[in-house]
Parts: sequence; structure tokens; C-alpha cells
Amino acid sequence: MIAKLPVPIEIIQKDSQSNPNRAAEVATELIEKDGVKLLLAKGTPDTTNPVADQAELNGVPCITDDAPWQPYFFGRGGDPATGFKWTYHAFWGLEDVIANFLSIWDASGAAKSVGGLFPNDADGNAWGDPKLGFPEPLSKAGYKLVDPGRYQPLNNDFSSQIAAFKEAGVEIVTGVMIPPDFATFWSQAAQQGFNPKVVTVGKALLFPSSLEALGDRGDGLTTEIWWSPNHPFKSSLTGQSAKDLCDAYTAGTGKPWTQPLGFAHALFEIAFDVIKRVKDVNDPEAVLASLVETELDTIIGPISWKGGPNNPVKNVCKTPLVGGQWTKTDKGFDLVITNNPQAASIPVGGKLRLLG
Repeated sequence: MIAKLPVPIEIIQKDSQSNPNRAAEVATELIEKDGVKLLLAKGTPDTTNPVADQAELNGVPCITDDAPWQPYFFGRGGDPATGFKWTYHAFWGLEDVIANFLSIWDASGAAKSVGGLFPNDADGNAWGDPKLGFPEPLSKAGYKLVDPGRYQPLNNDFSSQIAAFKEAGVEIVTGVMIPPDFATFWSQAAQQGFNPKVVTVGKALLFPSSLEALGDRGDGLTTEIWWSPNHPFKSSLTGQSAKDLCDAYTAGTGKPWTQPLGFAHALFEIAFDVIKRVKDVNDPEAVLASLVETELDTIIGPISWKGGPNNPVKNVCKTPLVGGQWTKTDKGFDLVITNNPQAASIPVGGKLRLLG
């Protein structure tokens, strides 16, 4: 049962179409034409950043999630010394995904030669950044990163990258790719006789549908896991566990659960909590004050921006992250948690298998 809010609330939904210009446009419409008091946005930096920028420019409180915090914060020109005033974010960081990827690779026993696939977009440039991204921590951990440079999204030829990986004796492949790009790379890798022992890629391997499209070659691929039915958290709105929410989603839609589901739900948990506590919903400063004071246990974990250990910068609350592997079953693909070095409270469900 969801408690009543102290004021009537209208939810207006706009589609960014994963286009930064469109995201900025609809955010402006929501602010200027619809007069929204609180902006919510989720997805890659292509959506979160333009929306947050418009909120910051117009003095409207804004909550975002579902994008690593470095491309969200530094991609917007954020200064850790001052941060932003109106815009707040919840998600894990590159340091967390790197720690989980390293845990997967250490457990694999594969040679410490890693091929990087980083596109020329906000995510790719952040993941491949020499200081803020993968290169420095991988080097410190004894891994050699082979980075052939940025490629344009929707690339149709990864031959040069594959050749570089083969020449360097790469046994591990990583990166942050959209599903079509990974499908192209993985098909061409097979055609060109490149068979790494471990493939751990962000973004492209989030959804069961992406793995189904790969068929048998999807079995054993590894990725970060933001959220799952096995996460030990409950909704502050409904009291549902993570598993309850996944089961309800599947029952209602006939579709399998996906990782972004929990983060979509959590946005409304946080918004509900902010509105419930605000003194005057029509006063942006009052809404902001309520947002800044948030301390809430949600279905994605505890959320607070009050300066605790999960706040690397003023405007960011980190959420827990684990690593796992896709396993092909008679019923489709199952995502199994295999590594949890950053979040021991989230249980491991199986052991890592090498590809092939």
C-alpha cells in the first residue's frame, strides 16, 4: 500500500529518444511550458546530462540515475570543490565497475592482457580516460590495456581492433558498447579467429534480449550487475523486495526483468520521499532542501547526499555494484552473480566459467 502524498501530483512523461538534443528540448518544455517542480531522468549520459544541465540552468531540482557518476559529473564540467546546486544523481562509478571487472579477471586465470573497446561518446571517453577511466587502475593491478582508440558508434568493421588484440595476445576483452556494436564485434571476432577467454563488457550485455540475439555465443559473457532479484533491498513505496518487483514486472508484461527496472522504480521512491517531506512544493528552494536532506532505503540500496562514504562528490550517491555471467539455460539466459568485492551483502550465485 502506497501512502498518500500531502498534495496532488501530476506525472508528465517525455521521451528523450536517447538523443542529447532531444533530451535538452523536452527538459526545457517540462520546465518552461509544464512548470514542473521536480525533474527526473534516467539512462545514459546522453539523457541524464542534458536534462540535468537544463535543470541547473533554470533552478529546478533534478534527480537522475542509471549513468556512471564520472561521465555525469565531470561530463557536465563539474568541480568537486563546489559541485552543482540543483542536480543530484544516484549510481555507481567507474572505480566500482573496474573493481568488479578486475575481480572477474583475477578469478579467471586468463593472461593479464586486456583489449579495450571504447566508443567516441560520453561513456566511451570516460571509460577510456587515462586518469579517470580504466588505463591507470588496470596498470596498477598488473594488467596491460590494449586500446586501439575511439571508434564511432554503429561501427560496421572492427577488423583493426581485432588485429591489434590478436597481435598483442589479448585474452580478455572489455569496453562499454551499445548492443549492435558488440554484436558486430563478436561476430567478426569469430570470423577472424579471435577467441578471448573472458569478455566483460558494459552496456551491451544488460538485457536478456541482447543475449538471445547472440545465441550460443552469448553463453559465458560477463558484465557488471547494477541490480537483480537477488539484491537484498526493498521498495520504500510498496514494501516489495527486489525479487517481488521482478516477479510482478514479469507477470504484468510477460517480459523478463532487466537491471534498469530497479533504478526506474527508485527514482519515484526518492521523488515521493522528497515531496512527502517538503514544506512548500511550489518553492524550488524548499524542494531542493528536502532533496538534499534525503536519507532513504530504496530498492537499489540506501540513498543520501549528506556527505557520507557513498558521496564521492556533493551531488552523487553511489549504489552497490557486483559482477556476473550470463548462462544459457533451457528457458533462456540467466544472469548469475559471480563476484561481489564491492558489495558483500549481495550474495554470489555461482562460479565464473571461461569462454569456449
